[in-house]
Amino acid sequence: MTWLQREFQLRPYPRGFHLITSEIKRQLPELSRVQTGLLHIFIKHTSASLTLNENADPTVRRDFERHFNVMVPEDQPYYEHTLEGSDDMPAHIKASLMGSSLMLPVSHGTLSLGIWQGVYLCEHRNRAGGRTLLLTLQGV
Repeated sequence: MTWLQREFQLRPYPRGFHLITSEIKRQLPELSRVQTGLLHIFIKHTSASLTLNENADPTVRRDFERHFNVMVPEDQPYYEHTLEGSDDMPAHIKASLMGSSLMLPVSHGTLSLGIWQGVYLCEHRNRAGGRTLLLTLQGV
């Protein structure tokens, strides 16, 4: 059983939902040596999140952004946490709804995803910096 852990920083992304599957694979060349295993991906932030969804049609990612902006709007009078900007508290709520980690299967040296699945960075802030991901690979 092999265990490997790697931390890396993504470049800054604008607000929205962004495919990062290829970046994760680039950061983990050891993935190709795992026949059966699991990859845990954790984002070390409270105003961005991760999810797995459609990887082909970019309108899906734009619809995600529009929907979450309606579902969790900015500038609500009941928000107390407002010192870091009008997008900060909604970003925390969106991140909690989406989640901070993914557990993905690894088969025959690659992520065992569906044909239309990809990993999204869900950036919920207007001007965020690079986000840090921790990858933990387990397998044989």
